[in-house]
Amino acid sequence: MMLNSNDPLYAEQLQAAYNFINHHDDFLVVSHVQPDGDAASSTVVIGWLLKQLNKSFTMINEGVIPSRLDYLWSVDQIHNYTASPINRTFSTVICVDCADYSRVGKVRSLFTDDVKILNIDHHPTNDGFGEVNVIKTDAAATAEILFDLLDKFDIAWDVDVATAVYTGILTDTGGFRYSNTTPRVMAIISTLLSYGVNGHHLADHLLEKMTMPQMLLLTKALSRLSFAENNRVGWVYITPEDMADTGALSEDLEGLVNYPRNIEGVDVGILFKQVSDSAVKVSLRSNEHVNVAEVAQAFGGGGHVRAAGCRIEGVLQDVMNQVVERVRQTL
Repeated sequence: MMLNSNDPLYAEQLQAAYNFINHHDDFLVVSHVQPDGDAASSTVVIGWLLKQLNKSFTMINEGVIPSRLDYLWSVDQIHNYTASPINRTFSTVICVDCADYSRVGKVRSLFTDDVKILNIDHHPTNDGFGEVNVIKTDAAATAEILFDLLDKFDIAWDVDVATAVYTGILTDTGGFRYSNTTPRVMAIISTLLSYGVNGHHLADHLLEKMTMPQMLLLTKALSRLSFAENNRVGWVYITPEDMADTGALSEDLEGLVNYPRNIEGVDVGILFKQVSDSAVKVSLRSNEHVNVAEVAQAFGGGGHVRAAGCRIEGVLQDVMNQVVERVRQTL
């Protein structure tokens, strides 16, 4: 079922992606470093499509797929480049959910000099790095774009691919709570449910359950909750020692940034994760007034108006001061 988007440029981009996939073989499929729900789901959706078309493909990422996504079709076939590099190169690559070329990470070393890239993404900061680009910035998730792309092919949907598309949209809309939850999104979700997706189970598994390390990490983070600008900016931070003490994994940080943002009166919530003595990863979320993508871009990052991030070289306290000050200037 094609739920038409009345955008001729988007239709042209989808057709170009269709042609790209049909005309090539032996693909490398990659999403961004430290993949989240939309990235992992989009990777396996493309893999599923290529399998139906009898195409050769390899799925890969720099980083571990979160264990909570282990139910996705063939997710165990996504290579972790950091743990097990591949000793070959690829001339045809499909990048999904990569806001810019740098987000591919070290996997770029597997690209040939004459590589042809299909770039499918929904981030406003995407720099159009592909030979073919399908960029729809008002899509709730890259998985939403893939819903449209799959519908161009003469193949029957099954519950595996429907579940993957559903997962990408569910996670990037915060369980259909964020402002990117449009009528079109809900129409797509209705269609996916008709294919047998267990929406109730996925919501409980992905949005409600917490691991014990995640709870312990949250306890540490909230004990440091700080505010500025009459409580309009709130932030927490996590150190490597916190990760070691709690036994937490990177995936246990998921959603932590929302706690300061969800406090009444807070416009921007920030999570600082110290990754070394000289580098900090920053996640930003806003409610209504601040374009956090612009804040992240000022530090070499990017993302969406309401959700963005960056990595900053520097010691933790200095980075926190710089970012909070930049956010204060936007209020």
